[in-house]
Amino acid sequence: MNPIFSQVSTSVFETMSRLAREHDAVNLGQGFPDDPGPEDVRRKAAEAVVSGWNQYPPMMGIPELRQAIARHYQRFHGLTLDWENEVMVTSGATEALTDSLLALIEPGDEVILFQPMYDAYLPLVRRAGGIPRFVTLRPPHWRIEEDQLKALFNDRTRVVLLNNPLNPTATVFAREDLELLGRYMARFDAVAVCDEVWEHVLFDDVAHTPLLTLPALRDRVVKIGSAGKIFSLTGWKVGFVCAAPHLLRVIAKAHQYVTFTTPPALQAAVAYGLDKEDSYFLGTRRDFQAARDHFARGLAEVGLKVLPSKATYFLNIDLGERGEDDATFCRRLVAEARVAAIPVSAFYDREPVTSVVRFCFAKRNTTLDTAIDRIGAFMRKRN
Repeated sequence: MNPIFSQVSTSVFETMSRLAREHDAVNLGQGFPDDPGPEDVRRKAAEAVVSGWNQYPPMMGIPELRQAIARHYQRFHGLTLDWENEVMVTSGATEALTDSLLALIEPGDEVILFQPMYDAYLPLVRRAGGIPRFVTLRPPHWRIEEDQLKALFNDRTRVVLLNNPLNPTATVFAREDLELLGRYMARFDAVAVCDEVWEHVLFDDVAHTPLLTLPALRDRVVKIGSAGKIFSLTGWKVGFVCAAPHLLRVIAKAHQYVTFTTPPALQAAVAYGLDKEDSYFLGTRRDFQAARDHFARGLAEVGLKVLPSKATYFLNIDLGERGEDDATFCRRLVAEARVAAIPVSAFYDREPVTSVVRFCFAKRNTTLDTAIDRIGAFMRKRN
């Protein structure tokens, strides 16, 4: 048995979802909307299945989608991409991460990770032979501190794995944080793999700055996106990789032996979707922001401290000095209140923050109201 995967414990998402089923709970743990996604995009996929090509598409992705990705990032980020040499389609963002890490890490290379982090990062880095080094982010602002970068970067640092917007914390890194990180990358000749799947799920007019748009880093950044997150179609698993040709050539060779390709009908539908009017993308943000605000008010009214949420489907509360850690709180919440959430400590490898609990608010108001009522009764009983 491979020791990396055989020793990985059951994911916190599976654990909490199982408890949610056992207790007939409102599941606000795993991050997926209860909306079916845009009908016109889904219809394009159905039409492509019936009338389009259903044999192997090109390994790099169908030209229509790769061109649409380049147009989309030019429109939203001013990023000029050569679609033939700098854009590739994968079967989801996790596959894109896997391809990138397998291609860029040699055994013994050191890899900088920012915790809390998406749970797939660490086993993938280790399976590629990388040695993880951790920058620990802390609430309420979750900022990058130079002292930690100074202590970790060295001549063995090869890859930086950055999630921005950051999933567990619902935050967006400021440009000055990115420029600080970029200076260390340049100094130590490191490459960044940037998981930017939440790039369109932004609130309060916050702007997302892709690391790839910083001129000094144009040749040392891999940008990863996700149609599943952009269109709230999380089951489609259509990802994007954008990088300079010398990086993408190697990543494409890993992709060739991981999944090779992605369903062509879904690619055709995503190509259509990426060219939708700006109003679609801005309207989706407004809808999610309204759900965030509704849920945040409800949590505050029942006496919980709500942390700022500037991106993603998630909202965090800080338990402060309540006398129990986040994992204990979540187990009690699902058993007694029948609401499932995620302890943010599960996203750390070491020295975790144990006071923060994450909820997914990408649900209908009726679902959120049921959760708020149950949490309120739970809190009143505790007090």
